[in-house]
Amino acid sequence: MRRFLAPLAVGLLVGCSGCTSLSEYVHQGFKVGPDYARPAAAVADDWLDSNDTRLSREPIDCLAWWQVFQDPVLDRLVVLAYQQNISLREAGFRVAEAQSQRAVVAGALFPQTQDAFGEYVHTQRSAQTALFPRADVPLSNFALRQFDTWRVGGSLAWELDFWGRFRRAIEAADARLDSSVENYDDALVLLVAEVATAYIDVRTLDQRLRFGHDNAELQQESARVAEARLRVRAADAEVDAPQAKSNLARTLAGIEALSIARRQAENRLAVLLGTPPQDLSELLQGEKPIPVAPEGVAIGVPADLLRRRPDVRRAERLVAAQNAEIGVAQTNLYPHISLNGALSLEAAQFSDVFNSGAWAGTVGPAFRWNVLNYGRLVNNVRVQDARLQAQIAAYQQTVLRANEEAENALVAFLRTHEQVKQLRQSVQQAQEAVRVTQAKYRAGQIDFNRVYTVETLLVSQQDQYATVTGNLANNLVAVYRALGGGWELRLQPQTPEPPAEVAATPPPVPEPVPQPAPAAGSPPGSQP
Repeated sequence: MRRFLAPLAVGLLVGCSGCTSLSEYVHQGFKVGPDYARPAAAVADDWLDSNDTRLSREPIDCLAWWQVFQDPVLDRLVVLAYQQNISLREAGFRVAEAQSQRAVVAGALFPQTQDAFGEYVHTQRSAQTALFPRADVPLSNFALRQFDTWRVGGSLAWELDFWGRFRRAIEAADARLDSSVENYDDALVLLVAEVATAYIDVRTLDQRLRFGHDNAELQQESARVAEARLRVRAADAEVDAPQAKSNLARTLAGIEALSIARRQAENRLAVLLGTPPQDLSELLQGEKPIPVAPEGVAIGVPADLLRRRPDVRRAERLVAAQNAEIGVAQTNLYPHISLNGALSLEAAQFSDVFNSGAWAGTVGPAFRWNVLNYGRLVNNVRVQDARLQAQIAAYQQTVLRANEEAENALVAFLRTHEQVKQLRQSVQQAQEAVRVTQAKYRAGQIDFNRVYTVETLLVSQQDQYATVTGNLANNLVAVYRALGGGWELRLQPQTPEPPAEVAATPPPVPEPVPQPAPAAGSPPGSQP
């Protein structure tokens, strides 16, 4: 074997131009093809808003980032989604598939063909061949015209991993297994973020509905006053009453639209929890305020995205898998060296099969070399290399997109804080304007157009205030999603439950917006 293989290997490695050199072959552990090195990717040195005091460069702790909202209902929803979500379960089976596929590839290191066989053959030969008696050929009758053959045994063919073909394939399978795990982690990051977003949307719509009902009560009072003025034939009362009723009807129609959106948000949350759409009132524990986002957040540095984000890690693992495929393709440029053997028991009579003299067998080395392939093997190497370059470009683009998503989420989070403060003041002023105009209209000092204008303004401002408050919470969710937070949930030995201290503490309530005081003479309960 040494006389057969050593000169062949040295001659091939030295003589193949454009292939792995002998020194590289030895240095790479007797494998052809390039060893993997992580490709370079452009990452920003710092965040664009790094000077903002609300951002901290401390390492981000994303283990249970949703607990920053201090909402035990949200904590419970995340746990249930992790346990029951169907899409996450599908991603888990993809990991199991990749594990089994890796085991299949690893099995190629051992004898690739291992057969056990047994057969019985009855042979009837033609008497009109050269093997049978002829008058002009003496001693030509040694062949039997018919005979039986009993045979049992096994064969083995083992292609040696001389060039690292199978080891490179294992490298590719390992990288693809890693990428499937990263795909699961990415699905988990998205799931946690979507559950939090759907929950915040439900609470935001609850708040918008509360504002809508409060405004409907205000407008009902205005319509009542306008109707009373119509009965006494006050000036402009013929216009005021239908205008007030029109304003009220528009608000009530808006409430119906919000109710539709509220049901749809709850249905989306139910599906994320792995259940059919259903009434989640018990799980949501009634109406609660919109989760409050803290003023600041720890975000680390942009380079952390390469380590934290599962989609970035998945793209990098796919590069590693494709790099190994180049080595697999290059092995086809060399001869495939194998050991073949067969061992059997053969006899014409079944009673003689297991006699010691019935043993037969073959063993020996062999090689198979694809020659005169018209450049197909070389071009296949080029194909794999082009795919590698494409995967590298995809990885670099994923890093850039991750940086963009993080920056977008951060600027939205920071600026929405200011937007909420301004809208809170706007709502307060609009409420005061409603209070004053209603009192003056009731006293006959102004016409209804002023009341209509400020009531419409209040509806718009309160709805926008609730929407932006929800956007603030959702923007913080987007920050943690962009930073790759939440996948650590699978690293816990058991599914975490909401901490007792969090569950016992009610969530902080946003700064209340004062409502206008009831006007003199209005019935009890007509004002929020």
